[in-house]
Amino acid sequence: MQELKTYLESHQNDDIHFSEIVNILKQYDEETFSQAIHFIPKDILGDVALELPDRYFHDMVKELTNKDLTVAVTELESDDQVNFMQELKEHDTVRATEVFEKLDKSDQQEITLLESYSEDEAGSYMQVEVFTATEEEIVSDVIKRFSELKKANILENVHNLFITAKNSVLLYSIDLDDLLTFDFTKTFEENIEEANEKFEPIVAVDTDDIKEVVNAFKEYDLFVMPIVTKDGKLIGRITSDDIHDIISEQATEQMYNLAGLKDEVEEDEEILKAGKQRASWLGINLVTAIFASIVIGIFSDILDEIVALAILMPIVASMGGNAGTQTLTVVVRQLTLGDISSSDAKRIIFKEVSISLLNGLLFAIIIGVIASFWFDVNNLGYVIALSMLINLLLAGFFGATIPLVLEKMNIDPAIGSTVILTTVTDVVGFFSFLGLATIIL
Repeated sequence: MQELKTYLESHQNDDIHFSEIVNILKQYDEETFSQAIHFIPKDILGDVALELPDRYFHDMVKELTNKDLTVAVTELESDDQVNFMQELKEHDTVRATEVFEKLDKSDQQEITLLESYSEDEAGSYMQVEVFTATEEEIVSDVIKRFSELKKANILENVHNLFITAKNSVLLYSIDLDDLLTFDFTKTFEENIEEANEKFEPIVAVDTDDIKEVVNAFKEYDLFVMPIVTKDGKLIGRITSDDIHDIISEQATEQMYNLAGLKDEVEEDEEILKAGKQRASWLGINLVTAIFASIVIGIFSDILDEIVALAILMPIVASMGGNAGTQTLTVVVRQLTLGDISSSDAKRIIFKEVSISLLNGLLFAIIIGVIASFWFDVNNLGYVIALSMLINLLLAGFFGATIPLVLEKMNIDPAIGSTVILTTVTDVVGFFSFLGLATIIL
């Protein structure tokens, strides 16, 4: 614990990096962690709690009073307040209600507003803290007001000044570096009229899909995006660090979905809960594996006659599964990033099938030659080569089409894709290999 004390003593609050505290805390055992929590300044507890992995939240909260938690929430920005309160609700609903009731009315209203949006809407990710001015205001007066708010730590991460009409409708968005070129003695309206730029803001409506917002940030290389209502009134902003977190969350979710898992369950410390989820997915895989085994059973006679088929059979299925997974991963990722539109389906399928065909030809020749030298069975090399080509070709086709079809049906393309693909490549691989062997051999 001495390391944490030394760090806090050598840094003023403004110089504290939450990641440094988090790295120190993660080194401690449960007992030391519980003691260390009491040394962290209350005004940064919320930031530290959100920076720590979810499994630490329970241990942290049980060491803090409701008063401590209230201070921690108050010091957070609005979007982080919502995240903290949601975590607290999952931990202890009663305490979450008690802490919420102790917050200022303005904080309560902001949290209630953000919680009213669904998790896929832009409004649920925005901060309501925005720095605004009206057209009629003189630039020097606004800069003075900004300086005062900044010194009072009321504003953080300000990149743009938003100019609104008196009814809060957003008119312009001005980068702070552009603001330095303005004539400070004139109004914003006068400066904008004289400028070469239009300062037209790139906005998102509060009910827009957050995926569209993420794509807009990447497309226009934004630091901040104002969030408006359907009638154009400014109500918040989303910053680039929020987008970074969203992308990270989406990548994690996608990775888990491809394996048939849910990130919120896997990050939970309950073994039975995680085990139950994994068991359900493994059960589905067992059914598909049995189906593949039934296909093998159909050709049991030829397997008894030619043992070499049993030795080579897994190679065909494995190569098809890996080739399909490569295609599946690429297509799912591109769909998530918005790089594939509905009109791109034919192009992406043609591309992936072409790649699979080329690889299929290459490895068909390789395994055909190996099988011919390995086993003294006439035409065995031709059988496995043709089977390899068929399976890799179909693996590429289904690896591309399965996520595209799921996306068309408004189903997350990562969910279920792997088990469907594995079933197809196993069944096609076994059936083509053993079927061709029955016909040719």
